[in-house]
Amino acid sequence: MDNSPPPPSALNNFRILYLVTQLVGITIIILVSCWIGIHLNGLGWSSRPSIQFNWHPLLMSVGMIFLYGNSILIYRGFRYARKKPLKITHATIHGAAFIFTVVALVAVFDSHNLAKPNPIPNMYTLHSWVGLSAVILFSLQYVFGFAAYLFPGVREQLRASYMPVHVFFGVAGFVMAIAAALLGLLEKAIFSVKDYSALPPQAVLINTIGLLYIVYGGLVVFLVTERQYKRHPLPEDVMLLTHSASVGSS
Repeated sequence: MDNSPPPPSALNNFRILYLVTQLVGITIIILVSCWIGIHLNGLGWSSRPSIQFNWHPLLMSVGMIFLYGNSILIYRGFRYARKKPLKITHATIHGAAFIFTVVALVAVFDSHNLAKPNPIPNMYTLHSWVGLSAVILFSLQYVFGFAAYLFPGVREQLRASYMPVHVFFGVAGFVMAIAAALLGLLEKAIFSVKDYSALPPQAVLINTIGLLYIVYGGLVVFLVTERQYKRHPLPEDVMLLTHSASVGSS
């Protein structure tokens, strides 16, 4: 296996693409906020269930898209930081994404259950099935990742053997979140936008957000799977790993 660090040209390319990824993610949040403020009557809570729903696309975009993507990229984006602080940051970003996601789910279920004159059915669309599957996978990733990499006493051999599984399902959950977001946009557009086929301004905005979801997701997956951009252990990481192994075998 080639453990040599990536060439400077590869790191320069990574930095450019990483910056573009952040700009796309921030643009998504801005555009979703504009969509909610201009076309969906803003934000509210359970006293106004029709607009309580609007928290759902906003918080999901922040949590399951932007923060989830950044959590995946943290090791490569901050490759010169020590491993232990990166682990804690990775878990913290995941935790923040989970909180946003829980509030987003409460908002959408409340908006359906409290709707007047009749409640709106839950969990019957493909968007809801894919979305809930992504949330469950994300939550399991968080629990198993925390137990494997932050819980003291776990053998390094076990951590190393679990790493490919953790990486694969982390990326898989993120791809599912992107797919759910696209399905949710399409569902909202079909249900809410009059003359969608005529492409009124709201339809153009929704389609633009959808394209940016795809661009953001594609960039994140590329940056985290391209071998040239892999983070290589720092000398401090190797010393810590050697020390942990010696303690565990003593």
